[in-house]
Amino acid sequence: MATSKHIDKICCIIMTATLLLTFLFINAGRFGVQAVSAAAGYASRLFNTAEVHTIDIIMDDWDSFIETCTDEQYTDCAVVIDGESFRNVAIRAKGNTSLSSVAAYGNDRYSFKIEFDHYDNAMNYYGLDKLCLNNIIQDNTYMKDYLTYRLMHEFGVDSPLCSYVYITVNGQDWGLYLAVEGVEESFLARNYGNEYGELYKPDSMKMGGGRGNGQGFDFGNFYRPEGPPDMQNPPAMPDLPDMPEGGSFFKGMGGNDVALIYTDDEFDSYVNIFDNAKTSPSDADKTRLIEALKNLNEAEFKTIETTVAIDEVIRYFVVHNFVLNFDSYTGAMIHNYYLYEKDGQLSMIPWDYNLAFGGFESESDATQLVNYPIDTPVSGGSIDSRPMLAWIFNAAEYTDLYHQYFEEFLNEYFENDGLASLIDETTRLIAPYVEADPTKFCSTEEFEKGVSTLRSFCLRRAESISGQLKGTIPSTSEGQTQDSSALIDASDLVISEMGTMGEMMKRGNHKPITP
Repeated sequence: MATSKHIDKICCIIMTATLLLTFLFINAGRFGVQAVSAAAGYASRLFNTAEVHTIDIIMDDWDSFIETCTDEQYTDCAVVIDGESFRNVAIRAKGNTSLSSVAAYGNDRYSFKIEFDHYDNAMNYYGLDKLCLNNIIQDNTYMKDYLTYRLMHEFGVDSPLCSYVYITVNGQDWGLYLAVEGVEESFLARNYGNEYGELYKPDSMKMGGGRGNGQGFDFGNFYRPEGPPDMQNPPAMPDLPDMPEGGSFFKGMGGNDVALIYTDDEFDSYVNIFDNAKTSPSDADKTRLIEALKNLNEAEFKTIETTVAIDEVIRYFVVHNFVLNFDSYTGAMIHNYYLYEKDGQLSMIPWDYNLAFGGFESESDATQLVNYPIDTPVSGGSIDSRPMLAWIFNAAEYTDLYHQYFEEFLNEYFENDGLASLIDETTRLIAPYVEADPTKFCSTEEFEKGVSTLRSFCLRRAESISGQLKGTIPSTSEGQTQDSSALIDASDLVISEMGTMGEMMKRGNHKPITP
C-alpha cells in the first residue's frame, strides 16, 4: 500500500527530471556545454580516413548549376553521405582563381562548398556546419592536401579534418574528391571549445582575396615556358595588372596586413584581415589583434610567449617548410592560411596545399627544391617581411627549438618509413577510384608517376634537411649559393610529374583527360 500511495509522486518526479534533462540537452550550447559528442560524430564518420566515402549530390537541374558555378551562388540540394540523406542543404562552387583554372582545362570539375546550416541554423552533419569538396586540381598525386593535413594534425597543429570521397550526381559518377572540414564554427568548437577566439583568413583583395575575387585573371596569359624561375626572385611579368614599377611575378599581390606587418593602430590599415574575418570581431577584438601584431613586429621576446602560441606555430612551420608550399604565407602572394587569435595570442591554421612540394614553382629545378633551405624558407621576400616567421630566427632559443622539432619530425616520419608507408597506404586506398574517375585532371598513368615522384621527393627532402640540421648542407640560401657541392642530387626528378600550376597553364583550353 505504501508503494501505491507514493507512486504518483514518484512518477511526477521522474517525468519532471526527464523534461529538465531534455531541455538542458537541447539548449546545452546556451549554458556553455561543449558539443563533444557532435564533434566526435562527424570526426569519426565522414572523416574516418580508413575508407573512401561516398557522397551523392541530388539536384533537379545540375547542368544549369554547373553553367553558373563561377557566380558562386548557393543552390538548394540534398546530399546522401555514406547512404544517409540530408535534405535542404546549400551548395556552391568554391575557390578564387581556381574557378577560372577549371575552365582552362575545358572541364566542369569545380570544387564545392556545402553548408548544412545555410537555410536552417539547426541543420548539421553530426555537428559539422560547413564541408569543402576539393577537386584536387594541379595535383597528379591526388594527395598533397591530404598528406599535409595529416602531417599537420599528427604533429600537433590544429588542422582541418579530411578524407577521400567519391562523388556521384543524381547517381551518376562525378569523381574522386577530398572532403575537408570547413574552418568555421564547428572547427573552432572542436579545437577550442565553445569559448573560442577570433578567426581570420587574411588575403589581399587585389587577387584571390575572398569569394568572387580573381575571376578575371587568366593564368594562361602568363605562362612562360623558357626555363625554371629563381624561387628567391620570381620571374618578371610586365603584363600583370596593377604591377608596381620594377615588379615581379605576383609581387605586390599581398599587402603589409596579410604579411602580418604592424603599420599603425587604425582599423583601415588591416582591411585584408578584418574584411576576411570568419567570426564577428568587435572593435575591442580588432584593437586586441592590432596590439598583438605590434608586439609581434617589435619582437620583444619578453612578450612573445603571450603573443604567439610558440609550440604550435613552430610545429606549423616545420611541416609547412618541409612540404614547400609557396602559394602561401611564405610565398610572394602571402595567403592561404588562417589566423587564430585568443586573448591576444596568435596561431596559424593550415589551408590549401594542392600546390605543395614545389607545385607553385612550376618548372623549377628539383635539386633546388629538395634542398630548399630551412633557415631562409621565404620565396619572393625576406624572413623579416614575414613577422609570424621572423621571430623564430630572431632568438637562438626559438631557432634551436625549430631545429629540435625538425629532428623530431624526421625521426617520426622517416626513421621507420612512416611517411613512405602513409603514401603507399593512401595509394592502395584511392587507386581504384582514380582509375574510375571520369572527370580527373590527369590520366591514371600520370597519377602513378606522380605518386612515385612524390615518394622519392619526400625521401630526398628528408635527407637534405637532416644534412642541414647537422651542418653538412647549408641551411640558408646564401650558404647554398656559396657552396652547392653538398646538395642532395635530384636532377632525375621532374617536379611537374606531381602536377603544377604550370601544367594547367600549358594545357590552355585543351579538353580534359579521359579515363
